[in-house]
Amino acid sequence: MLGMEAGESLARRQDAGEPPAEEVLVSVLVPVRNEAAGIREAVAAMQAQRFPGRLEFLFVDGRSEDATREILEELAHDDDRIRLLDNPGWEVTPALNIGLRAARGRYIARMDAHALYPPDYVAVGVRRLEDGDVDWVSGPQIPQGTETWSRRLELALRSPLGIGGSPFRRALTEEIETDGAFTGMWRRETLERHGGWDEDWIVNEDGELAARMRDAGGRIVCLPQMASRYFPRRSLGALARQYWRYGQYRAKTCGRHPESMRRSHILPPAVASVVAISVLPLPSGARAARKALGAYAVALILECARSAPRAARRRDAAFLPVVLATMHLAWGGGFIVGSVRFGLPWRAFGSALRP
Repeated sequence: MLGMEAGESLARRQDAGEPPAEEVLVSVLVPVRNEAAGIREAVAAMQAQRFPGRLEFLFVDGRSEDATREILEELAHDDDRIRLLDNPGWEVTPALNIGLRAARGRYIARMDAHALYPPDYVAVGVRRLEDGDVDWVSGPQIPQGTETWSRRLELALRSPLGIGGSPFRRALTEEIETDGAFTGMWRRETLERHGGWDEDWIVNEDGELAARMRDAGGRIVCLPQMASRYFPRRSLGALARQYWRYGQYRAKTCGRHPESMRRSHILPPAVASVVAISVLPLPSGARAARKALGAYAVALILECARSAPRAARRRDAAFLPVVLATMHLAWGGGFIVGSVRFGLPWRAFGSALRP
């Protein structure tokens, strides 16, 4: 975690002769690595923010091997709000803490290079934080596919079987309180009081931070006006790797913060376990597992039929069972491996199953 270093950062910056924090109202933290394909579009959406105060955009580069850094240097030359920082550790969590230490704003926003944010995102977030009754404000994460496989993944991420119990992964019409968030905004002192992001979590870092804040009595809200467009992965393999990592670190988060586990978190490891049992040389257990898998397959096919009318192309909907099964098995298998790696979160299961 950021630790005491964050609390001393303002004094260090002032001693070094840097501008005082009051000159920048909002610092936007953007971890990047190998984002050349879409970084110009993402930066343009950030630059289009309609906000009366001064912004700064801190792009923390994890030693990109493509043209990401060169593009950002070019953009920074034309916009003095853009600052480029180095992240030798590559992972997102250290990048966020590097950005937080360097930030000069009174408010901190996190933005993702794989998403486009509405022009009033920062303005709406600051106004809501100024009300003083919440610790973290964010918006819905709305998937938008742009290529063949990302469109198929978009369908899955709009499905109840794809988003589980995450209320911030669907469109909203009014503000809701949530137990997690996609990126978002905070008062600077809130993040520093909690020590920033825990660098033991290289994945699910926002989930761990959310659980920590809620354990301390903090509130997280999701506002429909802050909805962002999120670009899913572009291949089934990339999706599987993403969800494999998510599952492992969700198990770790549940072990540290048992109350953060939802009932929907139990389904993927249950599916992965049933698949494993179905191939074991245990006649009675394998038969029961195959019946359960048959019921699961029927649920996927029914969801495919329900989603087909909403698909841009019927062919995309035909792949929905494959995409959903990949998500469930990768996440569920990752959760099982994470439970071995970090310890089985017994208390979390008890909390999730409690009436």
